[in-house]
This record gives sequence, C-alpha cells and structure tokens, in this order.
Amino acid sequence: MAPPVLYSFCIVFFFLVVVRGSIPTTLDGPFEPATRRFDSSLRQGSDDVPLSDPRLAKKVKSPFPEQISIAASFSPSSLWISWITGDAQMGSNVVPLDPSTVRSEVWYGLESGKYTYRQNGTSEVYSQLYPYEGLLNYTSGIIHHVRLDDLMPGKTYYYKCGDSSLNALSEEYIFQTLPAPGPNNYPSRVAVVGDLGLTYNSTTTIDHLNRNDPAMILFVGDLVYADQYVTTGGNGTSCFSCTFPDAPIRETYQPRWDGWGRFMEPITSKVPMMIIEGNHEIEPQIDGVKFQSYQSRFAVPAEESKSKSKFYYSFNAGGIHFIMLGAYIDYNRTGAQYSWLKEDLKGVDRKLTPWLVAAWHPPWYNSYSSHYQEFECMRLEMESLLYNYGVDIVFSGHVHAYERMNRVYNYSLDPCGPVYITVGDGGNIEKVDVEFADDPGKCPKPTDNKPEFGGVCHMNFSTGPAEGKFCWDRQPDWSAFRDSSFGHGILEVINSTYALWTWHRNQDAYGESTTGDQIYIVRQPDKCLVQPGQSPAPSFHNGSSSSSAQGLDQSLAQPMKSTWLLIYLLGLFASIVLTHGIN
Repeated sequence: MAPPVLYSFCIVFFFLVVVRGSIPTTLDGPFEPATRRFDSSLRQGSDDVPLSDPRLAKKVKSPFPEQISIAASFSPSSLWISWITGDAQMGSNVVPLDPSTVRSEVWYGLESGKYTYRQNGTSEVYSQLYPYEGLLNYTSGIIHHVRLDDLMPGKTYYYKCGDSSLNALSEEYIFQTLPAPGPNNYPSRVAVVGDLGLTYNSTTTIDHLNRNDPAMILFVGDLVYADQYVTTGGNGTSCFSCTFPDAPIRETYQPRWDGWGRFMEPITSKVPMMIIEGNHEIEPQIDGVKFQSYQSRFAVPAEESKSKSKFYYSFNAGGIHFIMLGAYIDYNRTGAQYSWLKEDLKGVDRKLTPWLVAAWHPPWYNSYSSHYQEFECMRLEMESLLYNYGVDIVFSGHVHAYERMNRVYNYSLDPCGPVYITVGDGGNIEKVDVEFADDPGKCPKPTDNKPEFGGVCHMNFSTGPAEGKFCWDRQPDWSAFRDSSFGHGILEVINSTYALWTWHRNQDAYGESTTGDQIYIVRQPDKCLVQPGQSPAPSFHNGSSSSSAQGLDQSLAQPMKSTWLLIYLLGLFASIVLTHGIN
C-alpha cells in the first residue's frame, strides 16, 4: 500500500496538472494577442425592455418600500440599506414629496422573524428639471438610506425596512456581511459588470450573473441609460444626438431609473452592489446641475473612507481593498481626488488586504475604435501612483465589449503592471462594439473620441512597433484577448497571491462549463511591491521595438516552462506509482 505522502503528492499533482494545467496564469504571460471577432449570427444589440413589463412594474402600494438595495460600507461591520417609498411624478409642474412624512427604519437580527436591532436613517428626494417648451419634469419618490453598524463579519442577517408607525414594513429579506479583512478571508465571488442598461440583453446578463451566486457586485458605471430617451418617454435610441439632433439639452426619461431599480431588486436586496459613475449618469440640467440620480439613489461609503465625494471612495471586502475612482470630476494631481487617492493608498495594509483592486468607468488601455485613447489625460495623471503602490487589477467599462490586457505600465509590457480588464459589455441599448483601431481604415482620427470631461491628450506612440503612429497596425502587444460579446465577469480570490478571473458570455449562459475567458491572476509581492520614489522590478521591455520582440519571445517561453514542469511532475508521479503501487 502506498504511504500517506504518496496520496498527498497525488492531490498536489492533480491540482497542478488537471486544474492548474488547464487554466493559464499571468505568470505564463505576456500572451500572444488574440481576438474572437463578433459572431455575425447574433444581433449586435436589442431593444429596451418596456416599462409595461411585469419585471419593471411597481409591486407594492405606497408607502411600502420598493427598489431595495444594499451596499457595503468601508468595513464589513457596517452596511447600507436603501429603498424608495411613494410615487414619482412626471409633468410640467411637479411638486416634490415631503421626506419627513415617512420614517427610514431597518429592523434586523440574526434569526428569521426575530429583529433584535433597529436603526434609523435619512431620506431625500431629487428632481430632474427641464425648463424648455414641450419637455417634462420629474421628481422622485422618497429615497431612504440607513447605515447599519456593529455587524459581525461573515454572518447572515434578516431584515425588514420601512416605517413601522405606518405599518409599512417590507417583507423579510436576507443579506450576508462581507468577511473581515485578512490574508485568508475573501468573498466567495465578486461579480463585475458595466454598461448594463435595461435591454433584453441586459436581462440575460443579470439572469446569468445571478446564477453564478455572487457575494458582491462591482458595477463600473453606466447603469440605466435613461439619457437615451426624451422626457416624454417613447422608445429609447442607440444614438441620442442622431435621433434627436434638435434637442435643447441631453434629455432623460427618469422613470427608467425606477423600472431598473425594480428589476434589480431581487439581487440588490441581498447582495451588496458597489457602483461608480459613468458618462450616462451625468444627466445635465440647467445651471450646471449633474449626476442627480446617481448621487441621490445610491449609498456609497464616501464618508467612511474619508472621501468628501460620492464620485470616489474605497472599501474592504475581506483581503481585498477596492478603490473606486471618478473619471468625470477633477482627477488632476493638484485636485482633491488625487490627494484623497494618495492618502488612501498610503493607508492600505497589504498584510491585511493583500489584494488591491481599482475601478473606474472609461478604460486607459483599449484597442477598440470606440473611445480609443479617450481618457489619456487621466492615465497620465494617475497611472504612476497606482503602479507604485502595486495595484493588482483594474476594472473599467465604457467600451461595449470585452478586453483583457497583459500586465502593462505606460504602454510597455511589465510583469508588475496591473491586469487591466474592460467589461463594458453588460448589454445596453447602444449595442456591442465590433471595430478595432488596428483594423484597416478603423483607426480614429486624433480629433475623435473627445471625453465628456477633462482635456484631450491623444498622442502618437513614441516607441515600439507603433512608433510614430496613432494606432497599431495589428493587435497591440499589451492587449491579450478581446471579444465583441455581451457578458459579465466573476472574480474569485483564492489566497493572498492567486485569484481566478472568469468572463462569461451571454450566448454561453446555458452551456455547461463554458467560459468566454479564464485566467489565474497571480500576485508577486516579493518582486513587485515598491514604495513611491523607488524603482520597480525590471519590466519585460522598455518600450523599444527590439525589447517588444523580446517580450513576445518570453510570452512563448513561459508557457513552455510550465509545460516542461508538468511533464517532469508526470514522470515523477509515474516513478512513485511504479515503486510503491496504489492500492
């Protein structure tokens, strides 16, 4: 009979060969760039779900709560619960509801039906006003926000929300607090989604996401696309300026927000959803008023993370420190956001939260024609700071497709650079992006893709294969994989150095063991964690053309090393079996 050590070896061998061997890691990279082009048998997009759809209809009478959602606070001992009561109004002359007429209460406890604790919160209303002839105004229902404190990490709580004095408490809901910070504590699954909207593709995305049973949702902006409508409603459009060229302002149809909140409630009432603003949340009004829906409807841990703005904040989820940044407010090095970011990064204890994940809406690295180099100014201001503090992963949206980068810094392959991932493929009405900037005739002009906030910093590449050009003539080295499909991602952090990233395409929603993209993201803190002002570990190349070729050679060599390692282990395993037998 084989000794116990043999069985231990078999388990390790099985993981290395069968499990690890079938999924690449970032240590195998940088990878040869790969593209899966749009499947022409599919539609590029779909229409919005009408508000008459039962999933979007109001299911309770006032003043009972609806559109219930929860959000994490800075630490797992605290959590936000939000909901809406009353009826929103649309018309020429709308009168806001009085928030003081309904209390904001949450009753909660560790056992079903036993609500040991009660917490009160605040309430507000907002209005979207358009003083133009023929345009309608909107005022919201009463929006409630309650922060629960002194919670136990990793525990299941049962709760009701509403106003007990009016006998208007909700039915019972359940949430589980996130795990406490620690190198061995992680949420089971973090779903990542962006640019969702409320089309039939969007509903497929959420149905698929829900089946993956996430412990938290990371939403990288562009939630509802209410600004694809005029104030009188009707049908949404994939291009507002094309359909309504004479509109006096970028209009919105705010009831889409209410329909979206009702559609999302089955998952947002039990799973924390952490959001950051996108360009479709700008929703301008007169006198410079913007982002009213975003700022009013959602609670985020801005104050808890010492931010003075809902446009940027941070929070912990077990051993992950998340940083949410705003691309549509000042991001310059002299501004408040940059100062806050610098202090937040200084305060991260990588022994407690080894993983550092950042998110904002528009991608810095993007090889699609859409939004190409659009936010170069933001990259130039912030990239070195994030790099010097060892950010591991960056999630963005904005581009309506999927793209995962090789580790990169300043457009050079770098083993200590973050893994940038674009997941703006939630399914919105603007359709999927299918054109690449490196395709013949598809390179945007430097005057194209002007950001809706900030300056224009478009530039030609100064080194590498695209030296002197605005676009590459092939898929860039830093772009590892891209696919023009709708979907969402799941991040599963395994320990302090390994995390499994899986991207699920909508068309694969019902396929068994089918994934659109999958890779282990591996941290190397012994090589890559550096302090500001110090030099990082050597990069794959320095940006020159010859060095880029060396980087590509290494992308082929690294998988080869892994292959020979597995062959060696297989031979060692066979030798032990022949010597001891397995009985």
